[in-house]
Amino acid sequence: MRLEGKTAIVIGAGQGPGEGMGNGRATALRFAQEGAKLMAVDRDLGSAEETVSMVKQGGGECVAFEADVTKEATLAAAIATAQQRWGRIDILHYNVGVSIAGGDAPLLDFTEEAFDRISAINLRGAIMACKHVIPIMRQQRAGAIIMISSLAALENYPFVAYKATKAAMIAFTKQVAIQNAEYGIRANVILPGLMDTPMAVDTRARVSGKSRAQVAAERDARVPLRHKMGTAWDVANAALFLASDEANFITGVALLVDGGGALNIG
Repeated sequence: MRLEGKTAIVIGAGQGPGEGMGNGRATALRFAQEGAKLMAVDRDLGSAEETVSMVKQGGGECVAFEADVTKEATLAAAIATAQQRWGRIDILHYNVGVSIAGGDAPLLDFTEEAFDRISAINLRGAIMACKHVIPIMRQQRAGAIIMISSLAALENYPFVAYKATKAAMIAFTKQVAIQNAEYGIRANVILPGLMDTPMAVDTRARVSGKSRAQVAAERDARVPLRHKMGTAWDVANAALFLASDEANFITGVALLVDGGGALNIG
C-alpha cells in the first residue's frame, strides 16, 4: 500500500485499439493496487470507464473523466474536479502520446499539420496539465509529477515530431522540478524503450500492413535484454516508484525503462 491515502490523476488512462494493455491503464491499475484514489482521464470516456471498472473489480476507488488534452479547459476541469472531490492532488501522471497515428513522418515527408497535432497532444497537453495542478501542489507543499517521454528522444529515430516533443518533455520536466523543488513538488520523467503495447505494436502493424506477430518479433530482436520488449507493467512499476515516498529525494530524473536500449547509443 505504497500510495495509501494519496490521490492521483492519470491522464491517458484509457486504452487504444489492439492487443494487450497500454501504459496508462496499467499505471492506473498499479496505483490503485497500492491504495491510491484515482481519476482516470481520457478523451474516450468509454475507455476510461473500462479502466474504472477494472480498478473497482480489484477493490479500488476510481472515477472517469472525459478530457481532450489539446483543449486546456478540459484539463483544467479534470484537475478542479479531482481537487473538489478529494481536497488535494498528490500525483499527476501524464501518459498521452501519439506518433504515426498523428501523421508523423521523416523530415522530407513531414507536414505542418502533423507537427501541430502531435505537439499539442504530446507536449502542450503536458504543459497545460502542470499549469493547473502545480498551484494546488504548491499550496499543499507536496506533490509528485510523472511524465512519459521515450527512448526516441535519445536514439536515432526517424519521425520528426515524436522525437522533438519527447525530447522537449525531458527538458520541461527538469524545468518543473527545479522551479518547484522549494515547494516540495517532485517531477520526473520515464523514457520507455521498445514496449509491447497497442499504441506501439498494433498501430505499426496497421500502418505497415504487417501482422502484429511480425512487428512484435522485429521489435523484440532489437532489445538487448533477453531480446524481448517490455510491457506496460514495467512502465507502471517505474511510475509507482517515482510516485511513492520511496522516491522522496528524487526529482528531475529521466529514468530509462528500456531493456538496455540506450546502451546501443552510448
